Formats: sequence, C-alpha cells, structure tokens
Amino acid sequence: MTKACVDNIKVLIIPKIKDPRGNLAVIEKDIVPFKIKRVYYLFDIPSGSYRGGHAHKELSQFVIALSGSFEVVLKDREKTKRVILNSPTKGLLITPGIWRELENFSSGAVCLVVASDIYKEEDYIRDFKEFVDYNK
Repeated sequence: MTKACVDNIKVLIIPKIKDPRGNLAVIEKDIVPFKIKRVYYLFDIPSGSYRGGHAHKELSQFVIALSGSFEVVLKDREKTKRVILNSPTKGLLITPGIWRELENFSSGAVCLVVASDIYKEEDYIRDFKEFVDYNK
C-alpha cells in the first residue's frame, strides 16, 4: 500500500462548455480516475457546522463546490493541507487514507461528492487516533 500523503491530493479542472444561455460542466470519461459508484450532495449546512471528520480505507472521492464555497482540511500522519473550493469547474480528488473535514461553508453552499464505491461503514475511520495508528 502506498503511503497516503496530503501532498498528493490534487484539484482537477472540470471541462466547461460555454454558452450564452448558461455554462455546462461535464464529468465523464477520464475526469476522475475511478468508476463512479455513488454520488451525493450536502446542502442547507447551518452556519458554523462542519462535515466529514473521517478517513476512508479504500474509497476515493471527488469533491466539488457546485454553489458557494467551503474549505476542505486534509490530514495525513504528519501534515495538514487546506483547500478552498469555490468553483463548479474545480474538483478535489481525495485518495484513500486521508483524513478530511469540511468547514467554513458559505450561505447557500452545495457540496457534490462523487465516490468510487457505495456506502460501506467498514471503510470508514471515524476516530483520529485510530486514523494515525492505521497509517503507521
């Protein structure tokens, strides 16, 4: 298993088709490096709330701010990286073994998550100390 590292986390550009009637962003083919098995979105997030607070053992995610903005805090065993998402044409590719927290949601923010697998509770690491031990 390759050591999970926040330095390997990337923001990917989502192709946009410009049109005077409104733009269209497309996620298909090789935009995400995994087969999409689950899509969900977060919305109506109360001011001061945060989401996430876990890592995945095998799941990869592609996180997009469809509307508004929010901050993604990423952690490995040694480093922390913060990424602000505020464009529907940029997505954050989060690989397995990275702790993630979503915070500082703007009013009206909508967070879309495209995932490599269906929901499986056994894939989650929800305790940070367990996460650190898991990544030794």
